[in-house]
Amino acid sequence: MSNSLPDSLFGVFGAPAAELAAVPAGARQMSPLVPDSVALEDVARASLAGMVMAAPPGTLERRYALALSLRALRPGAPFTGMAPKEKGGSRIAKELEDFGCRVAATSRRHHRICQTTSPDAFDAQAQTLIDEAITAGSLRFVDDINLWSQPGIFSWDRIDPGTSVLLSALPTFAGRGADLGCGLGVIARVVLGSAKVERLDLVDIDRRAVAAARRNVADARATFTWADIRRLTGVDNLDFVVMNPPFHDGGREDKALGQSFVRQSHHMLRDGGTAWLVANLHLPYESVLESAFAQVTLRAERGGFKVYEAIK
Repeated sequence: MSNSLPDSLFGVFGAPAAELAAVPAGARQMSPLVPDSVALEDVARASLAGMVMAAPPGTLERRYALALSLRALRPGAPFTGMAPKEKGGSRIAKELEDFGCRVAATSRRHHRICQTTSPDAFDAQAQTLIDEAITAGSLRFVDDINLWSQPGIFSWDRIDPGTSVLLSALPTFAGRGADLGCGLGVIARVVLGSAKVERLDLVDIDRRAVAAARRNVADARATFTWADIRRLTGVDNLDFVVMNPPFHDGGREDKALGQSFVRQSHHMLRDGGTAWLVANLHLPYESVLESAFAQVTLRAERGGFKVYEAIK
C-alpha cells in the first residue's frame, strides 16, 4: 500500500445506501468509477481494517472486486457487500462462501446485504478461487476485438454498435480535439488516423478504461485523463469533440448525463468548432444541442442510433 495511506484504512466501494450500511468516517473510496480514488488492486494484502461495497452487477467484475477486497482485508476485518437482488445481490452470499467466508445475509429495500469477516486464513480451494476471480476480472488482451480491455468497462468485449455508426459518419479531423467518454479508445484510434490532428485528449470517468486506452492508443498526440467530464476543467479552445455519451448512472437511465456531455463539449470548443455525437434514437438530445450550438445537422440514422454534427 502507498505510504500516504493510513495503517487503519477502511475502504468503501461505490455508493452504498446509508440506510443499508454504515460507512465509517474517513473511509477511502476504492471504486474505479470515482476519480482519484484508491485502486483496490494496489492495496497491500491483509492491510484493510474493513470494507463496505456496493457490488457491481457484472459477474466477472463483481467477483473480481470481492476477491480483491478479501485479499486486502486483515484477518477478522468486517466486510459488507450489497447489491439489488436482480443485479447480482442474490449471488453475493454464495460467491463469498466460495471464497471461504461465513456469511450472514439480510434483505432490505430490494437489496441483498451480506456481512462477513475475513478468515484468519484461506484454505487452498478458496485461495484458488480468489486467484482465478482476480485473473478473470483483470485487464487483458481481448482477441475478438484486438484490444486491451477489462470486465466492467462499457462494452468491454465487443465494439458498441453506436460507436460503429458514429465511426461510419465521422469526417477527417484536423487540429486539437477531445474524445469524451473515450472507453477503450476505439473512436480515438480512428480520429488519430488523420495526420492533421495535432492533439487528442481522451477522457473517461472509468480508471480501467483510461488504463486500457493507454495501451490501445499508441500515439504521442494522445493524452489521457481520468475524470468526471461534468467537472472537467482546463480543456478548451478545441477544434472538435467526438463522443458516445453514457446515459446510465448507477445502473439507472439518466438522460441528463448525456445532456451534460453536450453542454460540456460546447464549453470546450472554439467558435466554429464541431461536436460529433451518437445516441440512441429515443434519447432527447436535440433540444440541448439546438439551444447550445449555432448549427445542428443529423448526419446518420441507422440501427437504432442517430449521429449529429453540431457547430458552435
